[in-house]
Amino acid sequence: MPEGTTSHSHVFHRDLKATYPVAVTGEGGWIIDREGRRYLDASGGAAVSCLGHLHPRVVRAIQQQAGTLEFAHTAFFTSEPAEELADFLVSRAPKGFGRVYFVSGGSEANEMALKLARQIHVERGEPKRAHNIAREQSYHGNTLGVLALGGNPARKELYAPLLGLPVSHIVPCYAYRHRREGESDEAYGLRAAKALEDEILKVGPDTVSAFFAETVVGATAGAVAPAPGYFREIRRICDTYGVLLVLDEVMSGMGRTGTLYACEQDGVVPDMITTAKGLGAGHQPIGATLVREDLARVIERHDGVFRHGHTYIGHPIACAAALETQKVIEDEGLLERVRTAGEMFQDMLVDRFGQHANVGDIRGRGFFRAVELVADRESKAPFPRAKGLAGRIKTHAMAGGLVCYPGNGTADGIDGDHVLLAPPFIMSDDELAMVVDRLEAAIAASLAEVRA
Repeated sequence: MPEGTTSHSHVFHRDLKATYPVAVTGEGGWIIDREGRRYLDASGGAAVSCLGHLHPRVVRAIQQQAGTLEFAHTAFFTSEPAEELADFLVSRAPKGFGRVYFVSGGSEANEMALKLARQIHVERGEPKRAHNIAREQSYHGNTLGVLALGGNPARKELYAPLLGLPVSHIVPCYAYRHRREGESDEAYGLRAAKALEDEILKVGPDTVSAFFAETVVGATAGAVAPAPGYFREIRRICDTYGVLLVLDEVMSGMGRTGTLYACEQDGVVPDMITTAKGLGAGHQPIGATLVREDLARVIERHDGVFRHGHTYIGHPIACAAALETQKVIEDEGLLERVRTAGEMFQDMLVDRFGQHANVGDIRGRGFFRAVELVADRESKAPFPRAKGLAGRIKTHAMAGGLVCYPGNGTADGIDGDHVLLAPPFIMSDDELAMVVDRLEAAIAASLAEVRA
């Protein structure tokens, strides 16, 4: 149980056998526990805390909104923060976007997109479109609908009998594992995209509702960016068969990869974009689904009612916090910081781990990076899941004052390990160097245990 607490914690923790330090405050890129230990937050929790902790402008915005209006149910009212935040996001979104639906997190954002896609097809007169397609090695959330949608076997196994969503999965766009020898990046991207067309034809083009993909894959495979041209071809295929394209930017969006929307770098305009984590930088729970204006008008031309909702959607305090977060990112030039420092961070990682016997790939964009561990560099053979390498790295990193985000199942959904790094946009060059030093120590200690 947490140090410094009573003999028994009544919190239903993620791991009921684990002992957690009690976080009491934050300071920029650091979290400080009750015993005064400092942890360098190199993953922003789960790519959440893009402004670090306790950013004064965001704290003031929360305080001001809490003293003005704390809650108004969206069945009866809208609010100024929600309207202003929607205006902000739409004005900077790819061409064609016109509406934003605010929720409390990424799972809700993707669940909403699933439902909206279905309702749009029904109201267009295509009720057979209920099947969804996603990719292996993907993650779209933990509610039952999007858990079924995702391609993470370990997360789904226990709940398989409850997952009734009509969904199928295609191969990921994962060049390190799947690009053939001698195949160009562009040729590989087209080949990977063809899997979607094959699947649409297999299940029946008139039955497919949407294709979901993470613009840059997050926790399940570790900062896997698409091959050049991949999403442009995916867009063509979706248009050909009347399938909606939903890009999940819950982790990779809101500046994490160097542009506000990650898809800006791929020259593609999806039908919906889901986002969360960096939207409010962890100061309040919030997520959002951006929707193309022409799709919103399908609902509007019918009876205007989207048949979905939650109590806390469009929460005024959460929207105020997110709006100020995004203003800070712009005012402080943090997108440019992510782009330039992100390349420097990549160079640091390559300098330290590029020739490491157990590092197969170092990848990502901006401040969204990952190091993939392998048992053998030549064959790319992963460590077996039973070795527990990812968990060991997390334990040693925490002991060394580093918060990072290791994951397993990287190679094929079962075996393989990576470490995801998503530092706050404000992290200094010296702190980035410290991340690399502490990660090296954690990996070394963990590999020594695995080999023992």
